[in-house]
Amino acid sequence: MTYCVGMVLDRGLVLMSDTRTNSGVDNISTFRKMFHWSQPGERLIAMMTAGNLATTQTVISQLEERTKAPGERHNSLLQAETMFQVATIVGSLLRDTIRSMATDNGQQGAGSFGASIIVAGQIKGMEPRLFLIYPEGNFIEASFDTPFFQIGETKYGRPIILRGYERTMSFEDAIKLLMVSFDSTLKANLSVGLPLDLLVIDRESYEPLHERRIYAQDPYFLQISSGWGEALKQAFHSLPDYTFYSPQRAAAE
Repeated sequence: MTYCVGMVLDRGLVLMSDTRTNSGVDNISTFRKMFHWSQPGERLIAMMTAGNLATTQTVISQLEERTKAPGERHNSLLQAETMFQVATIVGSLLRDTIRSMATDNGQQGAGSFGASIIVAGQIKGMEPRLFLIYPEGNFIEASFDTPFFQIGETKYGRPIILRGYERTMSFEDAIKLLMVSFDSTLKANLSVGLPLDLLVIDRESYEPLHERRIYAQDPYFLQISSGWGEALKQAFHSLPDYTFYSPQRAAAE
């Protein structure tokens, strides 16, 4: 499985993904799910993938080839004029790849080869933008009402982000929030696993502001994990105690 999050802030974009893939409890591997392309001073485009590994690797490989092949410039991420065009290119390629793989394998449905992609980035002269690409090739864009996207195993980490997110927060606080979200997901689902990949995209900066891989023994991640656990226990014990009696009777006693 997978867990990836892309988040829009006033300052820019923050992305984090895990690296675990598995086809059973005895077949677990690590694969990168975050990728980016840049032209310094002009654009930075990043993607995170979830779903069938063969599908996502095919899509990423074809996008890489298009950035190198002169005849494919009209479909290249480095030549697209807007981030909307980037999302359209990625969506069309994802849809066609799923259809092709389903046909080649003699399957009527494309569900076995399904995948989804988060696309993020900025092109000079325009705003940073974030898109969620569906297997069908269509997509939606992040907004003030929906300022972050998740793909993969989303349910365990989503409540953390919903309660802690603020559009005006600093990059550092956003990373802390994502660390907590990922830690909660890791604790609840073995199909999501370390190491994690982190990418920070600053507004008007067309190369990564901060990029790193977070391993299991990372000191900061360990501090976040243990500190969050203790904070939850303290918050729980600070809540009012439940009583079997009515409030009036409990007060009388």
